[in-house]
Amino acid sequence: MSGVQTVTVGEDEGDQRLDRWFRRRFPQVQQGKIEKLCRKGEIRVDGGRVKPATRLETGQQVRVPPLPDAPAPEHHKSTTYVSPADAEMIQSCVIYRDDHIIALNKPAGLPTQGGSGQTRHVDQLSEALRFGLEDRPRLVHRLDKDTSGVLVLGRTRLAAKGLTEAFRHRATRKLYWAAVAGVPHPRMGSIKYGLIKAPGHGAR
Repeated sequence: MSGVQTVTVGEDEGDQRLDRWFRRRFPQVQQGKIEKLCRKGEIRVDGGRVKPATRLETGQQVRVPPLPDAPAPEHHKSTTYVSPADAEMIQSCVIYRDDHIIALNKPAGLPTQGGSGQTRHVDQLSEALRFGLEDRPRLVHRLDKDTSGVLVLGRTRLAAKGLTEAFRHRATRKLYWAAVAGVPHPRMGSIKYGLIKAPGHGAR
């Protein structure tokens, strides 16, 4: 059991919910316990009472009450398995990489994230995109399963935060190209109708 701690929110930890920050710092503490500690006033930020959804800012001081010790790390536990063929495939999709971001040319048919019945997706395959870093890159936006195109991932928490904010505040510019049968008339304009699936093909 640890004693009372005062932890400073780091530069790359700001603008996130208290409960999420807490679980990353102290993974042995469950969500229900965090909520109880907040209700009792045992978790405080800059001396004040807080709720689990309170958003933290860089430099704030978080009072952490005595907590159970974290379990010893399981060194035998491996990361998410990616087959050599899938690793080669997802790495071949990389069209740009630097210390902060990775840009992929996501193929049609590959989901961005997992879901019902989805076990093979970009988020899972990103284990093969570490390229020497400790953490795998983080998704900051998504493309539909049947859409091909550029998908950007943040290689660090700070980069992912900045990219997420850029997409959230529409500071990015997205261009979509569509293959059509025939020549539209007029050649320029706006289409304000929903998309439907073509019968028997699953394409949009």
